Amino acid sequence: MEIFEYCNKDSSVILVQPVDDHDMEGIENEIKAIRELSDTDFRLIAVKVDSWNRDLSPWPAPAVFGNEDFGGCASAFLDEILKLCPDDGKKNLLGGYSLAGLFALWAAYQTDRFAGIAAASPSVWFPGFVDLMRDNAVKSRAVYLSLGDKEETTRNPVMATVGSCIREGYDILKSQNVRCTLAWNSGNHFKEADLRTARAFAWLMNEGLNK
Repeated sequence: MEIFEYCNKDSSVILVQPVDDHDMEGIENEIKAIRELSDTDFRLIAVKVDSWNRDLSPWPAPAVFGNEDFGGCASAFLDEILKLCPDDGKKNLLGGYSLAGLFALWAAYQTDRFAGIAAASPSVWFPGFVDLMRDNAVKSRAVYLSLGDKEETTRNPVMATVGSCIREGYDILKSQNVRCTLAWNSGNHFKEADLRTARAFAWLMNEGLNK
């Protein structure tokens, strides 16, 4: 995996984001949007994922689009992420878009290293994930969830459950007294991923960790 670092390397707030090529194309725009939305100083660590379906999926599952199954290697990837986030008193925020958002949310059930989770349009349709949320408690202080208002209208029957899954997941977090929000964005899954991710991180810095 490749690591790209941005902004103030000495900041006490560290944003960690698994990314693919598409994310990297919009990373400067994302950073600009975060700065416009929040006055909090930050350091952003973008971690290039070698295999999206393999490294970000919490357990194996059959493909729901295309031919590539989900490899279930998130635990190994999380081990590498944690090396970038030493337990030294700084605020580590983990976030991402789509399957990276799911990975961030899953990581909150594995470790208390992350003060906040920025799950923008997360793939909570992933088989069995809402069950994980129902049966466990997150170890992060704050969670941001978002979804595009047209995402649940997809023709893919598995991915079309994303709306009901994120609503149920949000209700579960609220019932567990987790500081969280569920934001609805205009459009489908492929609209403004950089801005949606920026809003997620900015909410954590402005509200989620400061109440």
